[in-house]
Amino acid sequence: MIERYSRPEMARIWEAENRYKKWLEVEIYACEAHAELGNIPKEAVERIKAKAKFDVPRIDEIEKVVKHDVIAFLTSVADYIGDDSRFMHLGLTSSDVLDTSFAMLLQECSDLIIFDIKRLMEVIKKRALEHKDTPMIGRSHGIHAEPVTFGIKMALWYDEMRRNLKRMEAARETISYGKISGAVGTFANIDPRVEEYVCAKVGLKPAPCSTQVLQRDRHAEFFCTLAIIASSIEKFAVEIRHLQRTEVLEAEEFFSKGQKGSSAMPHKRNPVLSENLSGLARLIRGYSVSALENVPLWHERDISHSSVERVIGPDATILIDFMLSRCSGLIENLVVYPENMMKNLNLMRGLIFSQRVLLELASKGASREKAYALVQRNAMKVWEEGKDFQAELLADQDVRAYLGEAELKELFDFGYHLKHVDTIFLRVFGE
Repeated sequence: MIERYSRPEMARIWEAENRYKKWLEVEIYACEAHAELGNIPKEAVERIKAKAKFDVPRIDEIEKVVKHDVIAFLTSVADYIGDDSRFMHLGLTSSDVLDTSFAMLLQECSDLIIFDIKRLMEVIKKRALEHKDTPMIGRSHGIHAEPVTFGIKMALWYDEMRRNLKRMEAARETISYGKISGAVGTFANIDPRVEEYVCAKVGLKPAPCSTQVLQRDRHAEFFCTLAIIASSIEKFAVEIRHLQRTEVLEAEEFFSKGQKGSSAMPHKRNPVLSENLSGLARLIRGYSVSALENVPLWHERDISHSSVERVIGPDATILIDFMLSRCSGLIENLVVYPENMMKNLNLMRGLIFSQRVLLELASKGASREKAYALVQRNAMKVWEEGKDFQAELLADQDVRAYLGEAELKELFDFGYHLKHVDTIFLRVFGE
């Protein structure tokens, strides 16, 4: 299933060839460190580096017999190296290789995800500036509230993705640790300097303390960050799905020539991209729960986390890469209908100005309770009888006792609600 969503750059990270390449890097750097410490001959390391290779089908074949992936890998490498292979894996445990290389893989994934986030932010910013002054109705509880602009909605999304960028950068830092500390993390059979050397070579930091494994709170933070990003994307998608509803139709996914919306109804133009994003977000949130379940391992290590990570590592990163890319294309090509936005602004016949009338009555001397009652009784006529809000207020003598005709009409001004748009954009985007 995941292959359907994989993009080449992210998919390549999780291919067996790249994974085993990382394992080999860790093993060779460990040999170099041992040579520096005088534990193995330097000339042996040079021969190892010159000969070291592996064969993926051969590894798979060996693993069927030995039922251990690292042993199968080392056996395949030994086929190429020969006698000097006795210096490989000296003092290491399997998790030294697996966890350090897993961190390297997650770093590569992080770099792609960070790139994707920045790309999405660029797209959102462009649409925000384009529609900075495009008025539309703001909604709370799904009900018309007060005017906003479509640009403000986009600015909000940009600000959220900026937080997601910071979260992703922090998550990358959190998983950028390796360990080469032996069977229970005590360095009993390996010098700590080997760990320092290997980690420096592969762009990681040594874990200050570990057991046989790196602690899984690190990975939980990474996958929970992916879940937050996915949830933000779903938030955007849900909004677009709502805006595309026939009764609203303020924005719409781009519908390409020849595209079909329904097998039964030729008229349909469905928000399929957004719905797809909503569905994938559920998967990634599920993966974050699996990562949290990996935190409490038995004692110095059990293997219950391993099977989980073999699934959630590639799946979650491939899906978030796809989601970010799809979201960028969706927003970049989103069709916006300002005329429908204006039509919907006027749909409730002036009710959206109720708060301003309330505040003005209070400023003229009415108690807040009385002002609220006066505004609400006229507002209910609009809801229940289809009246015009401004006309009802003008005809209400209790309201007119506080406000003249010109004063009342002045309160029904869209510009009043949008006078601080520039301030919001300055806060979000800077100069």
